[in-house]
Amino acid sequence: MKTFKVSGTVAKKSGNVRSLERGLRLLELVNEEGGIRPPDAGRLLKLPRPTAHRLLETLEELGYVRRTPSDNRFVVTIKSRRLSGGYDADVQMSEAVGPILSQLLHEMVWPVNLSTHRGGMMVVRETTHQRSPLSIDKAMVGKEVPMLRTATGRAYLSFCSERERAEILEYLHTRGEPEDEPCLYPKALDRMIATCRRNGYGTRLGEAFVPKTSSISLPILVDDRARGCITVVWLTEAMSASRAVKEFLPPLKEAAAVIAKEVANHQWSLPESPAAHERQRRSTGLPVTADPTLTGCNGQALPTLWNSRGATRRSLCSMRFLSSDR
Repeated sequence: MKTFKVSGTVAKKSGNVRSLERGLRLLELVNEEGGIRPPDAGRLLKLPRPTAHRLLETLEELGYVRRTPSDNRFVVTIKSRRLSGGYDADVQMSEAVGPILSQLLHEMVWPVNLSTHRGGMMVVRETTHQRSPLSIDKAMVGKEVPMLRTATGRAYLSFCSERERAEILEYLHTRGEPEDEPCLYPKALDRMIATCRRNGYGTRLGEAFVPKTSSISLPILVDDRARGCITVVWLTEAMSASRAVKEFLPPLKEAAAVIAKEVANHQWSLPESPAAHERQRRSTGLPVTADPTLTGCNGQALPTLWNSRGATRRSLCSMRFLSSDR
């Protein structure tokens, strides 16, 4: 962890200056860690737990951090990112889909992830793993998953632009991971992409990456190009692939359509290519980490998948959508 330095010389620190310094150090820590809980913040900054918790709550009240419903961590918000003159499109997408994933959890029970492309990998931006009683892996937010050996990566690679696909494949060839080699053979790659495009989704059915689980992933399409993926994960022995497709595909399609419209309405920037990711990493000298934030856009509630009792799911596609310009 870096030591935060306040520029200038102060002969004697008042209580207000010390509180400000602690708050800035804590905000920096939250950003560096990609999200943190009060006990961990207190330990890393050598602060009493009540002090760390109080400072985080103050930052939350000011709108610079927010608690994630998925695992009760504090993460930075768009307001914090504006301090550096811009904000991350992936974080915006996480903010938009968090409530939708929560609603999917009630309907599907099995965990659902939102993932986006960064640097030749897929990064889990938001998830319901922490709250799903059927999840076997709770710590998923910020996790990088391979492009060729997961349903998420396969779906994204099959529906991204040809230029982006070429960049990703060039990166994967250069990296030369042994596990990726069988998937990079031209015939195998063409067959995988053709199957995904024909079905409209990617699959991973009890394969070596995580043998105990299987998954289905749908691309979030804007102008016929993937901007991310929404993925459901289930225990392979609990459900056949055909049953999973029958049960999960309809709600996933509706949710993907809602997210796609939200992304299009806000005109968020395109995903980062492997080359751009590498340039950013080298320029900063630091690893570029996922920065998940969960909230509704501008604090507004997004359309619901069903009524307040969770009994009747309404059609998402017929609803009006909230946007920042209304």
